[in-house]
Amino acid sequence: MEFRLLKYFFTIAEEGTISQAAEVLHITQPTLSRQLKELEDELGTALFIRDNRTMLLTEAGRFLKSRAEEILSLTDQTMQEFEDRKKQLFSGHFTIGCVEADNSDTLSLMLEEFISDFPDVRFHIHSGTGDDINERLEKGLLDLAILIEPIEIEKYEKIVLPRKETWGILTSADSFLAHKEEITPEDIKGVPLLVSRRPEVQQMFSQWSTIPIEELPIVGTYNLIFNVFSLVENHVGSALTISGAVGERRDETIKFLPLVPQIETSCVLVWKRNRVMSPVVTAFIARFREAFE
Repeated sequence: MEFRLLKYFFTIAEEGTISQAAEVLHITQPTLSRQLKELEDELGTALFIRDNRTMLLTEAGRFLKSRAEEILSLTDQTMQEFEDRKKQLFSGHFTIGCVEADNSDTLSLMLEEFISDFPDVRFHIHSGTGDDINERLEKGLLDLAILIEPIEIEKYEKIVLPRKETWGILTSADSFLAHKEEITPEDIKGVPLLVSRRPEVQQMFSQWSTIPIEELPIVGTYNLIFNVFSLVENHVGSALTISGAVGERRDETIKFLPLVPQIETSCVLVWKRNRVMSPVVTAFIARFREAFE
């Protein structure tokens, strides 16, 4: 499959019509239509359903679009890294993933200092779940990432960040739990819970509560905390989370209660082991080492 055809297909999928895609790509509509047919013939399947003038992706088309986005992003990043090497040491670009955590402002402070010293450096922050960021790091779509332990990091190098993340239960302010100042294993028996999908987190909570994972009163799982606030407020369940993810949402409708015995885990800056880093990424890692090791 030619890279050119993949780019043509992705542009059509993004723009929704042959005419708009042709305009973006600066080629004629008949040429683009022929190129698309050539790709579909090569793959042996239709990638679009033609609905009047609109191009709707088939199931195969949706699959190819997700793969094409990764390939094109990785290609662009690789080309950017080669361009960076042609320039002076500190006029490059890097990408970093970051989860919701109290240590997010640590990243902000480090970036502020780094960009102040090297104003020609550019960066991109990808916010997401630990699983999403892990996957992007593994595929080479991110240079660095800030993740919350517990995580599997055998493939990564890491630097532990300074502040611990405190785990607790986020509950509705008018629930019976809200009258407490802390949560013990006895308190969560029979309480509907919302927890992370990550097996490592569920295992950690199971060990704390001494309740087998399959017996925990979990009514739902989540990846990002944003949509959980309203579920907690409306008594769907109480959420296991870290204090740093709650942030400014501690108001009269919800209450964060730390676990006792206390669970504290670290945030870590990680990068893929044995990956060849650009000079800019190497310099940014060195700043973290100097500050926190």
